[in-house]
Amino acid sequence: MQIYIKNIRVIDPIQNKDNIENIFIKNDYIVSRFTMNNNVQVIDGTDKIAIPGLIDIHSHLRTPGEETKETIHSGTKSAAAGGITTVLCMPNTNPVIDNVQTVKFILTKVKNEGIINVLPVGCATQGSAGNVVAEIGHLKDAGVIAISDDGLPITNTRVMRCVLEYTKMFNIPLITHSEDLELSKYGVMNEGLNSTILGLKGIPNQAEDIMVSRDIMLAELTGAHLHIAHVSTAGSVNLIRQAKKKGIYITAETCPHYFTLTDDAVKCFNTNAKVNPPLRTKADIDAIKHGLADGTIDCICTDHAPHTIDDKNKEFEIAPFGIIGFETVLNLVLEELVDKGILSLSQAIAKMTCNPAKIFHLTKRGSLTVGNKADITIINPKLLYTFNKRDIHSKSKNSPFIGRKFKGKVVMTIVSGNIVHNI
Repeated sequence: MQIYIKNIRVIDPIQNKDNIENIFIKNDYIVSRFTMNNNVQVIDGTDKIAIPGLIDIHSHLRTPGEETKETIHSGTKSAAAGGITTVLCMPNTNPVIDNVQTVKFILTKVKNEGIINVLPVGCATQGSAGNVVAEIGHLKDAGVIAISDDGLPITNTRVMRCVLEYTKMFNIPLITHSEDLELSKYGVMNEGLNSTILGLKGIPNQAEDIMVSRDIMLAELTGAHLHIAHVSTAGSVNLIRQAKKKGIYITAETCPHYFTLTDDAVKCFNTNAKVNPPLRTKADIDAIKHGLADGTIDCICTDHAPHTIDDKNKEFEIAPFGIIGFETVLNLVLEELVDKGILSLSQAIAKMTCNPAKIFHLTKRGSLTVGNKADITIINPKLLYTFNKRDIHSKSKNSPFIGRKFKGKVVMTIVSGNIVHNI
């Protein structure tokens, strides 16, 4: 298939490009040009923006085992609607992704049902139990792109050291969920004034900070690549900043809800704002924005965590943690970071394209360079819309941003030269 996108504003951080150009796509790849003929699909890009397809390095597709919440098909459809062309799916499935057979099952489901690139993350320990190191080499050979026990931190420091040593051996990143489980025990929201007023058990910032500090020390000891997931506290930002200054091999991510919402969003016991780590304070939001601006935080992801209406329609204490994020991530980045002058448009795009591609060794992705895979997101920056529940492509609707008005919308998503979303 050949596609000719004409007269479009192209923004590509890797090439330091922000120009009106034409894009030529042939046989899955971006090419310099081709001879026009009747088989070429022409797309008018006037007043639109083309960026590299977004790469979401932290998501939950719930397959296998929890398909009532999400499937490979519904999840990738939702991601495509948000301009995402590649997702890393986390291993806290049922069964967990700790063996070659489960990896192969997921990759087969992706081939048959997925409409974007899906790259599985394998468990760090067997059964995600934190006791015995998983067969990391076999998992990598089977196709996993990173290692993580996701929402279950490895509390045994000796095991955590062993995991880091193995990931270094196999040159694969370890993604950590930083939480001191004893300190956060029974907590359901941020510890502070709002948790006191609501009578809910809180999770202090130090539950994250303590584990970030420990894991940084172990990364320094082993020389392994530590990637810190969903950073939510000012303390964590400062610890990561200092670690990078020391030359420790650390990368980090955060999510839009951590630079957009405070724990005020929980005041009405809104379970759609219940997430782990929890929504924090304005001081934490300011620190995260600073960390994004100065490069301390490398990536922006979604931590897309779908739950059914019945799951969330429970008392706050027993409702599950998690919100969906595929279809709002780009808008929140534009509104909260670009429009407010925290990041330039190019810097913001880098956090969701070339930076993730570099960190997770995704070749021929993350840039619109000739010869790369034709993974492209096209945006109409002037289009106004309201994020309504009925328009969500995910099977689950647990978002605290329902009803929010946005400016700018993804109007087309192209994956390996195939149009997978078009409005």
